[in-house]
Amino acid sequence: MDAPSGQMHHPTKQLLLDAGMPMLLKQGYNDLGIQALLAATGTPKGSFYHHFRDKEDFALQVIGQYMRGVHDGLDTCLTDEHLAPLDRVRAFFELTQQSYREEGYLGCLLGGLGQELSGVSEVFRRKIDGCLTQIAERIAACLQLAIERGEVAAGADPRIMATLLVDCWEGAALRSRLRGNAQPLNEMLDFYFTSAVGRGTPNP
Repeated sequence: MDAPSGQMHHPTKQLLLDAGMPMLLKQGYNDLGIQALLAATGTPKGSFYHHFRDKEDFALQVIGQYMRGVHDGLDTCLTDEHLAPLDRVRAFFELTQQSYREEGYLGCLLGGLGQELSGVSEVFRRKIDGCLTQIAERIAACLQLAIERGEVAAGADPRIMATLLVDCWEGAALRSRLRGNAQPLNEMLDFYFTSAVGRGTPNP
């Protein structure tokens, strides 16, 4: 999902989190070497273990920082009353796509770590599934508003629609990483918002 931002930590801890984010995104969890992280940041080994229990704790805190950025993006887009609810939802994913482009189309940190670790770590499986569920719940609330305003057919289930959108986005993010471009992301959004959603006629 979106690029991280948000609350500040101790300067050394923040430096490690900021450096670890792109390293985890590019290399994955298993190939992330703590020594390489320390070398990249000029941080003593003792400082790392002062702020993090171990590599798992570090990666979980990176995910936490990533999610603060996701929620910042959701806050910005989903509360924009100048846009119709469906357009707010699409704006969030377009903002996310912009961050993917800036990172070189490496995809979503949640999706990448989920594919790598969900089969071997219950801790990461639950953490990442919970993060994706949070995103879907926030989108569902905006889709409910779209239903109430007649943008989406009456009787649609906003939770199912939101979960479908997040699931499709994660798949498109993987294909985008494989291809190194935005085409899968654009095609998925176009299909979802023109076909899967089934726009109704907005109420006056």
